[in-house]
Amino acid sequence: MPSAVTELEEKGKAAKVASRSLAFLATEVKNKALLNIAEAIMAKQDETLSANSLDYKEAKASGMSAAMLDRLMLSSSRLEAIAQDVRMVAALPDPVGEVLEERTLPNGLQLSKKRVPLGVIGAIYESRPNVTVDISVLCLKSGNAVVLRGGKEASRSNLALAKVVQEAAYQAGVPQGAVQFIESTDRALVDRMLEMRGIIDLMIPRGGAGLIKLIAENATMPVVTGGVGVCHTYEDKSADLDKAAAIAYNAKVQRPTVCNALDTLLVHAEVAQRYLPLIAQEWGGAKVEMHCDERTLAILKPIPSLKLVPAENEDWGKEFLALIAAIKVVDSLDEALEHIERYGSGHSEAIITEDNSAAMRFLNEVDAACVYANASTRFTDGAQFGLGAEIGISTQKFHARGPMALRELTSYKWIIIGTGQVRP
Repeated sequence: MPSAVTELEEKGKAAKVASRSLAFLATEVKNKALLNIAEAIMAKQDETLSANSLDYKEAKASGMSAAMLDRLMLSSSRLEAIAQDVRMVAALPDPVGEVLEERTLPNGLQLSKKRVPLGVIGAIYESRPNVTVDISVLCLKSGNAVVLRGGKEASRSNLALAKVVQEAAYQAGVPQGAVQFIESTDRALVDRMLEMRGIIDLMIPRGGAGLIKLIAENATMPVVTGGVGVCHTYEDKSADLDKAAAIAYNAKVQRPTVCNALDTLLVHAEVAQRYLPLIAQEWGGAKVEMHCDERTLAILKPIPSLKLVPAENEDWGKEFLALIAAIKVVDSLDEALEHIERYGSGHSEAIITEDNSAAMRFLNEVDAACVYANASTRFTDGAQFGLGAEIGISTQKFHARGPMALRELTSYKWIIIGTGQVRP
């Protein structure tokens, strides 16, 4: 254990040193580093996929859930998508040095706010090896050093990708030590990382509710939490039912193992008789298991070949991460809003309606990071929002909310220029 602690502390200190130079690195150098990384991801895909195959086989043999296995798995097409996200980040404006506001005070002092990096970002994450790349490139572009600590289940994949990132970035002129990967998967290292206030300026957990709770409660530095998504789609009484079915199908089926997938479908009683058979047959074709309240069961039971289960109390507010959805009939928009307020996780919520006043009320009153009218919650994603990638999806309100990308990895400082002013 002492050697693992030493590795962590030395790499943390090296990241801190690198962050001082990285904060002032030219945009051209950072962009070159990112383009190098994108190219290297594809050039070295055989090594990465080989490492990932070993991780996947081991995880499957250990009984890992289908949702987690899907997050773990890499393929050539997934690597190409990761590389494309890196290129997109390279094409975005550099946030560092942006002047947020400026003015001259009555006493002649010139005041401005300039965007600056946070310093060193710590990331503790599970399963998804793409996080290794996403977090690294966002930190590099925003002028932050990063200390990465992935989970045991993806250790080979993470190490392979971290080496790709490091070699490509350093060849472009990024300061040595700016990207640190902790190879030891000893769980005790998490506790030590959480004590490294003064080295790590912000901690970001990516993983299940247990990991996020552990880090939020024990970190000595600020933490941005999120990722747990209990997402609702509410079909209003004025919804276009064909549009509503297409959106609900996409939100549940397109990739059910991710945090922005639909978990609970709320349906207004006035359209339930027409809409529920429509979406149930669509979901039934995709083998979705439907956990239904009593009114939903009464409507859907006559339809053959559906996977229907009576809903239990724990189905409301549950993130399924699978081809499972809870369905509830509600009598009003008010009831839908109350249900979301009670069971939502502050991630992504949607209304399907042709009534503009209902849409505006939903958008204004629902307290979540991302609120949709007539669109799938699957769009809650840094790349889909044009941010290139994301370091995570924050479901809290301070300091960032929703997909966290370049600007969310910066702070600002006040710049004051005088001509000899003294305070009276």
